Amino acid sequence: MRILFVGDIVGRSGRKVVLERLPGLIADWKLDCVIANGENAAGGFGITEVIYCAVVDAGVDAITLGNHAWDQREALVFIERAPRLIRPINFPRGTPGRGAALIETRSGARVLVVNAMGRIFMDPLDDPFAAVDRELAACALKRAADAIVIDIHAEASSEKQAMGHFADGRASLVVGTHTHAPTADHQILPGGTAFITDVGMTGDYDSVIGMMKDEPMTRFLRKIPSAKFEPASGPATLCAVAVETDDATGLARRVGAVRLGGLLEEARPVFWA
Repeated sequence: MRILFVGDIVGRSGRKVVLERLPGLIADWKLDCVIANGENAAGGFGITEVIYCAVVDAGVDAITLGNHAWDQREALVFIERAPRLIRPINFPRGTPGRGAALIETRSGARVLVVNAMGRIFMDPLDDPFAAVDRELAACALKRAADAIVIDIHAEASSEKQAMGHFADGRASLVVGTHTHAPTADHQILPGGTAFITDVGMTGDYDSVIGMMKDEPMTRFLRKIPSAKFEPASGPATLCAVAVETDDATGLARRVGAVRLGGLLEEARPVFWA
């Protein structure tokens, strides 16, 4: 199975590159499943129903969230009628929506998508490791799902790497999101799980993690906010990770970085050339 995970979509620029390029990538690379993190898609903060529908219509099979899940208050309501929208699984009991979803792909395969949020330097949520462990036990790889993808939305690289090793051999891909800077450590772990510490953002890299530079710099230099954060609007780089799984085991056979457009050096999975 061919899976593409698209990093955090930031603002209009990030949405634009996804809507323009993803349909062609699905056709050219014969993708079975596309997942994207969309927690920054609406003006850099949260997601709206209109944006959710547009991204799904472009070919995204599941959208994960994170600490900005509810910044657009409408998400608290429309998530209940948006089966492909997944918020962190370790939010408190009673939180609207779902932390995992079993998605049927365009090829008929079943992909379990799990979203978890880290706790280091972030909100003190429930234990993400225990929550992921319960989900993997309930929907095991190749027994109930043909592939399993875990988005660990976290600040600390150590916590994301620990999640990768924790799920090694039980998931097809563990991908880190949130810090908006792509790491160069994509690999297949000893147990067969593909991993990357952070896939990077899909947005304008002439920015401070996707935001126009002046306000973040002012806050760092003077410690005084003077305006709202606004997403940078220049050409975006689509950052993603590409994974090919073994149909017999559901584990990863190959993994590669994807960077298309914008300022970053281009990268494509050579095994899909």
